[in-house]
Amino acid sequence: MQPELPHPPSDAEFVGLLTQSQLSLLLYVRSLMPGEADAGDVAQQANAKIWEKRADFALGTNFLAWSFAIARFEVLNYRKRRARDSRLTFSEDLEQTITSELQQIDDDLLSRQEALRKCLDGLKPESRTLLMDRYGTTESLADFARRIGRSAGGLKVSLHRIRTTLADCIERRLVSGASQ
Repeated sequence: MQPELPHPPSDAEFVGLLTQSQLSLLLYVRSLMPGEADAGDVAQQANAKIWEKRADFALGTNFLAWSFAIARFEVLNYRKRRARDSRLTFSEDLEQTITSELQQIDDDLLSRQEALRKCLDGLKPESRTLLMDRYGTTESLADFARRIGRSAGGLKVSLHRIRTTLADCIERRLVSGASQ
């Protein structure tokens, strides 16, 4: 049996990948265009170009790296159009360094997010519910405590313990690499 060759994703799969990468893509474009009000527009142009080139992407490869390369070319095209502007521009080496750093930051954030999800799943149901209810409201701690029939001081201690448990769990998962 032959190994499965990389193939383009379906439109639904591609939309999922593109949606997941929006924040990273926007931050990347903004990092290449510091202080530029047009960074959001360039990010949208990059999204349009990424969509046009979706058939060129192969599932199983690094979507962020692929989309960052397209976004980088959109930034370069923007700069060519605005060549008369005398603002600061970055060298290609610096842009590559920024790209590398942002990918590392994105990987770290994804690892932390996955560790948080698993640690939240590991909490006692009543602790998870208390935490979600508390941070899902704009009420003051005192108002929230009154609403659920607890003292503000006791609630504060309970929330602190839950947050400490979560922080310890996340740290353990990140150190051991178990957040995969």
